[in-house]
Amino acid sequence: MDATTLSRRTFLALAGTLPLAMRPRAAGKVPVGIELYSVRDFLAKDLEGTVRAVAKIGYEVVEFYSPYYDWTPGKASEVRKLLDDLGIRCLSTHNGSNALAPEGLQKAIELNQVIGSKSIVMASAGEVPTADGWKAVADRLNAAAEKLKPLGMTTGFHNHAAEWKSVDGKRPMDILASSTTKDVVLQLDVGTALEAGTDPVAWINSNPGRIKSMHCKDWSPNGGYAVVFGEGAAPWPKIFEAAESVGGIEHYLIEQEAGPADQQLQRAEKCFANWKRLRG
Repeated sequence: MDATTLSRRTFLALAGTLPLAMRPRAAGKVPVGIELYSVRDFLAKDLEGTVRAVAKIGYEVVEFYSPYYDWTPGKASEVRKLLDDLGIRCLSTHNGSNALAPEGLQKAIELNQVIGSKSIVMASAGEVPTADGWKAVADRLNAAAEKLKPLGMTTGFHNHAAEWKSVDGKRPMDILASSTTKDVVLQLDVGTALEAGTDPVAWINSNPGRIKSMHCKDWSPNGGYAVVFGEGAAPWPKIFEAAESVGGIEHYLIEQEAGPADQQLQRAEKCFANWKRLRG
């Protein structure tokens, strides 16, 4: 054993004791996080304890959802310190349409900048019954993207099952994809796409470079959303290959939304174990 080998092994052993963000990461490895809606009841009672718990499980990234928008800048600073202390990151947030409205965007920018998030994603546009209405949503996303780009930030849209159902002869997701610039992220929710009968692999391949983040939520015809990640109908190996070779994926977010409230952290742990099984 030469000195070079010894020093490398020593380094790797020591790395295991470091905060996650300081540990060496395999080249090209896409970080995995958790959409905190998965542990929403715990989060509402104890934000700090819940974030610490998901970091301990092994998640590298968290995505805060819409209640974060009510924080003060001081609260956001406290959360950022917590993330930094734990060595994890918030790379995107999940927002109501109000956060992307002209009168609401500046507040979202300020809060996202404090916590380190680079992407303000619209989680829902509300009820939009016409194709023209969806084009107006696209216009709002384009306007937000234009304002965010000089700040090194992006916006995006998160699909639910409704956006895969035809409106005036067109699927809303197709309208959004064709009517927004490539600066607008198409955050794919895999489970809701499956429920609506959409092939997630085909969708990724048809929108190269635009699937920068993804909600890894599973679904099955019999279990619905009660199945945990890795145990439903989603063809995860094919999804990962498409996301990483074509989609431009920058981070994954595991989401598990169904089941007893008091078992949310247990399910988050099971989801992460399945992630490790699938990804090594």
